[in-house]
Amino acid sequence: MQRYLATAALLTLAACGTPQQQCIAIVTRDLQTVDKLIAETQANLDRGYTYVNVTGTMPQFVDCTPNATDKHPHPRPRNCLVDVAHTYSRAAAIDLNAEAAKLASLKAKRVQLDAAAPPAIAGCQRQYPE
Repeated sequence: MQRYLATAALLTLAACGTPQQQCIAIVTRDLQTVDKLIAETQANLDRGYTYVNVTGTMPQFVDCTPNATDKHPHPRPRNCLVDVAHTYSRAAAIDLNAEAAKLASLKAKRVQLDAAAPPAIAGCQRQYPE
């Protein structure tokens, strides 16, 4: 777990900064993404369900007072009911066995990416010495 946190801290610091830090952030971007997916998948397994984003519409009153004209310089205020899009999260069932297989696959991919990271980081350090 400490290794995940150390990697996340390194990648966060590398998001801005020197060319070397930017290079390291680029070559380790996949590792950071896989770490986020591992955390999300583990949380889904711990909960037993996932959250999905759903977009729906809800009626909402909005101001639709007409513009002032020469004939009606002070129009009467009006409100209109319109449908407005809203995005919200809701719980959704998951196949726990498939989620566990996905987690195992992500962990295997992380091992591959972790092994490939040091040479790529060394290349960035050679290309952009500080």
